[in-house]
Amino acid sequence: MVRIRRFFASLLLVIFTSSAVSGFAADSKVIAYYFHGSARCPTCHKMEKYAKEAIENNFPNELENGTLTFKRVNVEEKENEHFINEYQLFTKALVISQVEDGKESRHKNLAKIWEYVRDKDRFLEYVTDEINGYLKE
Repeated sequence: MVRIRRFFASLLLVIFTSSAVSGFAADSKVIAYYFHGSARCPTCHKMEKYAKEAIENNFPNELENGTLTFKRVNVEEKENEHFINEYQLFTKALVISQVEDGKESRHKNLAKIWEYVRDKDRFLEYVTDEINGYLKE
């Protein structure tokens, strides 16, 4: 009986320590939304490609375990129109959203993607740094 208690106490300690060290609650996840319309220019395609590349290359484990998701969303489709008001969208955008217990706790529009789209390395670094900030908090 004592051995079983010690086992479960050790198991709980490992679970608690691993979640505390990561700083990321088990019921929390980050969604990276790339918002676009039906008409898409080469720059819009490039921004989506770079965002996806930054996420897939730098966060494969988080993508696999579900703590990070990348979603491409056409805001001109009826079911997605609500995002325009929710995120105050006026053009193509990359929005990072943290969801806890099924509800968004915070979000950020990564507006500098427009500034960095002509500098791929800077774009990738910017997106990676911003997502890292969300995953670590």
